[in-house]
Amino acid sequence: MKAVLFDWDGTLIDTTEHVYEANVEVMKSFGLPPLTRERYGAAFSPNWRRMYAALGVPEHLVEGAADVWHGAYKGHGAELLPGAYPALERLVAAGIPLGIVTAGDRKVVSGQLRRTGVADLIGSAVYGDDAVEQKPDPAPLRRGLAALGHATTPAETAYLGDTLDDVRMARAAGVHAVGIHSPFFHPDDFYGVDAHEHAPSVAAWVAALLDGAKR
Repeated sequence: MKAVLFDWDGTLIDTTEHVYEANVEVMKSFGLPPLTRERYGAAFSPNWRRMYAALGVPEHLVEGAADVWHGAYKGHGAELLPGAYPALERLVAAGIPLGIVTAGDRKVVSGQLRRTGVADLIGSAVYGDDAVEQKPDPAPLRRGLAALGHATTPAETAYLGDTLDDVRMARAAGVHAVGIHSPFFHPDDFYGVDAHEHAPSVAAWVAALLDGAKR
């Protein structure tokens, strides 16, 4: 791989439950049916407008849902997932440029990147509020590829994410699509959206990539 890009929430940082619980509060605030884990997994999309529409949030309330979510979100101080930071360090040491492409807002994710030290390891970061296009549209990933100098060589790069729309975006951009296991999807679901492969964690995938290359 000439470059590797990552989703953030649930892929590198342990915020999956925080994101879910904040969405539970959104549904409560609008008097909608309780958000079960099953309904959430079936409807989840990093594109929160698309997800709330699927969950039955009335169109005129969708924009306000973001404010409710930010007020309920408790993941600002979350830690990286086990082995994530050493895995990124190994990629950097191997000379592989890294990037982040997230649906998260800059005001939330940029602080987490600095606090966890990941900001020092990456060459680019694309945030969910940088432009209109959202996952699974390939535009955010293409911007990340361009920032790393790989706009014309997407097939030589990989994108790792823990949602089905992460895989859809990667495939649409012509990038090697890797699904990272999530409590809200069965791993085989990634193959249903044409993932090239899946892995239990970023650390496991990086170990297989680099140790396999050595062998």
